[in-house]
Amino acid sequence: MTAALHRRQFLNATASAFAALAASGCTTGARMGGAPAGPAGYGPLVADPAGLLDLPQGFSYRIISRLGDMMDDGLTVPDKADGMGCLDLGGGKIALVRNHELVPTDGAGGTIPSGFDRIDGKMVMPGGTTTIVLDAATLTVEKQYRSLAGTIRNCAGGTTPWGSWLTCEEAVVSPSARNAEAHGWVFEVPANAGGLVDAVPLKAMGRFNHEAAAVDPRTGIVYLTEDRGDSLLYRFLPTVAGKLALGGKLQALAVDGGPADTRNWDSAAMKAGTMHAARWIDLDDVEAPQDDLRTRGAAAGAAIFARGEGIHMGDGELYFCCTNGGAAKLGQIFRLRPGKAGGPDGISLFYESTSPDQFNYGDNLTVAGNGHLVVCEDQYTDVVDNHLRGITPDGIAYPLARLRVQTEPAGACFSPDGKVLFLNSYRPATTVAITGPWLA
Repeated sequence: MTAALHRRQFLNATASAFAALAASGCTTGARMGGAPAGPAGYGPLVADPAGLLDLPQGFSYRIISRLGDMMDDGLTVPDKADGMGCLDLGGGKIALVRNHELVPTDGAGGTIPSGFDRIDGKMVMPGGTTTIVLDAATLTVEKQYRSLAGTIRNCAGGTTPWGSWLTCEEAVVSPSARNAEAHGWVFEVPANAGGLVDAVPLKAMGRFNHEAAAVDPRTGIVYLTEDRGDSLLYRFLPTVAGKLALGGKLQALAVDGGPADTRNWDSAAMKAGTMHAARWIDLDDVEAPQDDLRTRGAAAGAAIFARGEGIHMGDGELYFCCTNGGAAKLGQIFRLRPGKAGGPDGISLFYESTSPDQFNYGDNLTVAGNGHLVVCEDQYTDVVDNHLRGITPDGIAYPLARLRVQTEPAGACFSPDGKVLFLNSYRPATTVAITGPWLA
């Protein structure tokens, strides 16, 4: 989710817990299947009198959090709301853990007491996460607080089956006179943190321009995207499933019998619908002080992708966006199927946009309970017309919502029961809950 320069500058899981939570929460989503919503999705969009979000007939939204709202810790909601995850807290409560893609020059919403890094050794860097605790039935906000701070450009991330959010820094920044720490890491935030967590970088998961993450609940393997024009797709094999801080092995995907360059910029090398066997290349020196992890991986045979963005785990398969992939450079969506019983993984090009009316620069994505993809657009033009796009299992795209303000929709994620879609409007930060016939 790299910004256009002209527009916007704990864990004790078991195998049984993986299996149970995989079936119950919005951490895993739904299989890409099921009845389509109709030939034109849910029908034409109806203009919002409030000028925020156009939706189809039968859908509505309510604002649950916005920039400047006072939180329970005395801070206010900061700006640039980006990736977000929804997790079940039990007892009829759910939590939204929300990224804020802030850089050191952005406002923090008050004086943050602690965090990973400081500016000039003084103020805690503003990047990080906030957490919103909601009553699952009424969607009433019961608590809001800062849950991570001291980081830079927390872009996307992913939920885990053991009840946490992996928040990713999309910033490879080296230590300098102004900052003591290197940046470009993944951090873990428990959904029930209750306040600021100790910001510990998961360095074994690599230092690069992180975008999003998704966990396979069967294995605990974490899949990671990278927002660079010559990015790789990574996976992290934890030493102990559910305990990422104990380390593990980082690998990059290679396509067997297919192109090393999947971007299709110069030729249609990656054919839509063709499943290729995938293999994984071990990576070394993953803390990458020279920011060269992707180039070393590509030299070893890893496949190149066009700006990896949102990634989401469905039922035995993952989907991830590549923002400007394809011949038209409007975006691609890939499908990755982890192998079962020791079999090879498979990867295919699921969708490639050929027109802005299909989708234009896909970014965050999730899967609805009826099996449709929900994709957030992030256009890079002076004047934007960003939508949520639905894509059926048959590969038919349709407009699902239209954001009427000059910013991007981000952080789309469903409640555990699949009945509510939570969404961020990036700037000014606004989080909404969208209800409607999602399962129809």
